[in-house]
Amino acid sequence: MLTGRARSWRAHCGVLVAWFPTRSGFGSAQVSLSPQSTCCLQLLAGPCAYPKVCKRRQPEPDPASQKMHYYRYSNAEVSCWYKYLLFSYNIVFWLAGVVFLGVGLWAWSEKGVLSDLTKVTRLHGIDPVVLVLMVGVVMFTLGFAGCVGALRENICLLKFFCGTIVLIFFLELAVAVLAFLFQDWVRDRFREFFESNIRSYRDDIDLQNLIDSLQKANQCCGAYGPEDWDLNVYFNCSGASYSREKCGVPFSCCVPDPAQKVVNTQCGYDVRTQLKSKWDESIFTKGCIQALEGWLPRNIYIVAGVFIAISLLQIFGIFLAKTLISDIEAVKAGHHF
Repeated sequence: MLTGRARSWRAHCGVLVAWFPTRSGFGSAQVSLSPQSTCCLQLLAGPCAYPKVCKRRQPEPDPASQKMHYYRYSNAEVSCWYKYLLFSYNIVFWLAGVVFLGVGLWAWSEKGVLSDLTKVTRLHGIDPVVLVLMVGVVMFTLGFAGCVGALRENICLLKFFCGTIVLIFFLELAVAVLAFLFQDWVRDRFREFFESNIRSYRDDIDLQNLIDSLQKANQCCGAYGPEDWDLNVYFNCSGASYSREKCGVPFSCCVPDPAQKVVNTQCGYDVRTQLKSKWDESIFTKGCIQALEGWLPRNIYIVAGVFIAISLLQIFGIFLAKTLISDIEAVKAGHHF
């Protein structure tokens, strides 16, 4: 135990040194201190005996903390207006994509395509279900990317959504311009497309319903006339055909009878065995290409309105995505340290 009156106190490397008077002179005692409390204590006058160590010890920095980067935001999130408006915009297309995919897969399951995918490749015409599935995949992918990108503020997904919409917009614009400039070429391609589907009329029920709907809606028959149905093996007039529909046309080519409440699916049988001058009494003699060419000028304002509406929706989506991307990048760049 220390006795007497201490003359001075000094701290040295975690050790407290106390000097006190004794009978033979001055004595000393040492008491260990913790590193956090180590400091230079000098209660009496006089210089520090250990000037290099009489200072407060600082804790060494953690090397791992020096490698970390921190971001600080003035607000926790970007503009909620653009964020949730873009989410609402995309959720509609995402749900529509789910519906298209569901309908397409259900149609394929009914036709047995899911159990034998080679049926799609064996079809000479086009399967309408393929178009439904393609539209569904595109809408589902874009809607998902837009929804998740907006909610999670993911710049990568937002750029993918924006870039794809821009690509689709310019493709639509290019197709419209080329179709207007090269009308003869488009007409020939459409004729080839229609004739290839006439050949496959009985091979796929969905294709059959599509052609029937087109012919009934436009009151037409074949690509350029009823003779085009000679391309189908069931309606061909050649002697090699033993089909009951030989030299006939589908029921959708028949002129409807207001008195009949039930559709007569056999009204086109043997029609083309009659004189050509009598065809127009029972069937449509105008080709569907000619009917579509006449329909377009009559409904040009409707077509233009639909095209403008689709374009405005795409431009609106591009604007929202670009604004949200700029907002996120500005927040991150402005508060990085």
